[in-house]
Amino acid sequence: MRLLLVEDDPKLGPRLADDLKLKGFAIDLVATGIDAEFMGDEVAYDVVILDIGLPDISGLKVLKNWRAKGNNLPVILLTARDDWQERVDGFQAGADDYLGKPFHFEELLERLNAIIRRSKNKVGIALSISGIKLDVNKQSVTTASGKEHSLTGTEFRLLRYMMMHQNEILSKHRLTEHIYDDVSDKDSNVIEVYIRRLRNILGDDLIKTKRGQGYIMRPSL
Repeated sequence: MRLLLVEDDPKLGPRLADDLKLKGFAIDLVATGIDAEFMGDEVAYDVVILDIGLPDISGLKVLKNWRAKGNNLPVILLTARDDWQERVDGFQAGADDYLGKPFHFEELLERLNAIIRRSKNKVGIALSISGIKLDVNKQSVTTASGKEHSLTGTEFRLLRYMMMHQNEILSKHRLTEHIYDDVSDKDSNVIEVYIRRLRNILGDDLIKTKRGQGYIMRPSL
């Protein structure tokens, strides 16, 4: 999952970015509202963490601009202010959730995962297909035979995205855009390597190649 983190605090921003990377997110970190609005319009993010108190234009204004343009990417707002009216304004502007500072990272993580599940119409906390279960917290997958396999960061991000989009044809370009951040080397040919690794773990029946189009994950018969 690719995440846009908009936070101008020079300590909190990089720390949050590092913590979220460890939890399997590809992170783009920006510190201004102008950069945030541009990135949110140009990149198909899975979720955004948006601080309201930015140095140029407020996060609330950025959110309103996105929604006015029909950009419905999922957004969780952050604020250092404990103001009920501001929370109401945030939800009325189109926020999906709201978290006040200071906060526990674990709560932020659970709110992010809940927003992603809702946006992908997934119910519950487990991702599964054909008896295969993905453990988001441990970044591991358990096969139908009951064997657990630890995944690398890229393997985890790729498998999670594909399980979130079962029965959809996913091009190499789309996959690279959602599993790598903006500074990564987005060589789409590398996707083939990771698909092969996942097939070695899951078997060949789950991930099908659609020649000239990409890949599709379907429940095995």
